[in-house]
Amino acid sequence: MRLFRSLTLLITSLLMALLAPAVFADDLYQIEMILVRQNAVPAIVSRAAPEDWDAGAQRINPDSLRTPSLNGEVEKLTASNEYEVLLHKTWQQNLGEEATKVAISDGKEQFGQFPIEGTLSVKLGRFTDVDADFWVNQISTDGLVTASERLKTDSHTKNGQLNFLDAGHLGLLIKITSLTAPAPPPVPEEIPD
Repeated sequence: MRLFRSLTLLITSLLMALLAPAVFADDLYQIEMILVRQNAVPAIVSRAAPEDWDAGAQRINPDSLRTPSLNGEVEKLTASNEYEVLLHKTWQQNLGEEATKVAISDGKEQFGQFPIEGTLSVKLGRFTDVDADFWVNQISTDGLVTASERLKTDSHTKNGQLNFLDAGHLGLLIKITSLTAPAPPPVPEEIPD
């Protein structure tokens, strides 16, 4: 009878832990993203990227940049000829229940514009909400943006997994991993009375 009561208590505790709403504090996460062009899908040229493409977004601190870990995936994408890898970045930042928006760019800046530029907004919850807004720009010899391709998507993603956000001819692979999540508690050898 004591075993049955202990087992019932253990199952009840586990169910309460699983069903209870989670409270997310700001914790340190690693974000790795790969921006790709899908070669089999015709490019959609949008209006040129706005001059204030990064309005309200923080720049990624260079000290936060990390060595990418998804190099194997990049090699597979490149070898397939179905995708062109446009950007691959990894960094660390604090995330929480309030959305955090960062500005990401690549290439030589000309009059505040980059060949690749955009923002990534991330908010933790039951799933992680990701809002991506990127432009792939063609810049003239005068330094003016003459044409742009745009990726605009929002999605719910799972942490610790590689997620693909499909936006037509452009796509975004993203992996968000907690660097401070506590290890799961050890399984007790004996169930206490």
